[in-house]
Amino acid sequence: MSATENSEKSQVDQLDVHGLETYLNDVLPDFRGPVRASKFSGGQSNPTFKLQTGSGTFVLRRQPPGKLLKSAHAVDREFRVMQALAGSEVPVPKVLHLCEDRDVIGSMFYLMEYCEGRIFWDAALPELDNTQRGAFYEEMNRVLAALHSVDVEAVGLADYGRPGNYFERQFERWQGQYRASELQPISAMDQLIAWLGQHLPADDGRVSLVHGDYRLDNIMFHPGESRAIAVLDWELSTLGHPFADLAYQCMQLRMPADSGNISGLMGVKRSALGIPSEQEYVARYCERMGIDRIDNWAFYLAFSFFRLAAIIQGVAKRAHDGNASSKNAAQLGAFVAPLAQLALGVIENEQ
Repeated sequence: MSATENSEKSQVDQLDVHGLETYLNDVLPDFRGPVRASKFSGGQSNPTFKLQTGSGTFVLRRQPPGKLLKSAHAVDREFRVMQALAGSEVPVPKVLHLCEDRDVIGSMFYLMEYCEGRIFWDAALPELDNTQRGAFYEEMNRVLAALHSVDVEAVGLADYGRPGNYFERQFERWQGQYRASELQPISAMDQLIAWLGQHLPADDGRVSLVHGDYRLDNIMFHPGESRAIAVLDWELSTLGHPFADLAYQCMQLRMPADSGNISGLMGVKRSALGIPSEQEYVARYCERMGIDRIDNWAFYLAFSFFRLAAIIQGVAKRAHDGNASSKNAAQLGAFVAPLAQLALGVIENEQ
């Protein structure tokens, strides 16, 4: 690793606490130092820090240092969407300040409140009993439907995404991101990209606010209740097709128990754990949204696998270049081919 790469890696894990404290003193009323910063271990994309200060505990989320792919690591979009959703049926942390001046700590960042609650990393929820597990999955379903029911004009997000066929735009975006991050040819990804390009569904006119990475470990729950108190990690949010979020969550639950920081339920008898089947979960969502059925489900699932594989390839590329946020980022590249294979299995079995 070069000296430059070492420097960038150090910047990922550390903050200029003195410069940050001086800046926050200037922009936040009633702010008091000193500032102590510790980096959260989870998360692959935007480095996130817990700040303990004289005026309370906060969370700082920043772009990683170094050269970034176009439109990636959009912390300014995260800030905007959480600010817009404040007080809605979608629980979000209170955001406090967005700093677009990269000279302060070396990259754009924002500050938000620190929420005290529970994050679950294992999709089987071994910490809970059967009744509780069902309640937590029901709550995830409720919040997802609430997100897709947000009146984007009323909350000031009517311009938060581009018009046109969402899946066509997303396919072009992630195909481009994947090719820009490609370290070696992967045959299964090439096959998957070819199939998706030939089977893009027609635009059905459905548009909603979508999270882009809606899953169990991006939701913080109340310390003692099956109630979501904060949906986190909005970097990939946009205006798009609501079924993309639903399929993405179901895709992840189809994966093995350990798929590189993502916990799935492959091979798990859900009924024995009190967890709804995919069919039950989708039916409950449709009931909430007033939908009779979902066509093109195989495409939505396969696209979700492709998109996740492209995201992971980007993480692996950043590790290769020396500016990844997570210490296990370099190993994640090994999951790209298996994800593509799972997508090809969906295409073969579910059409």
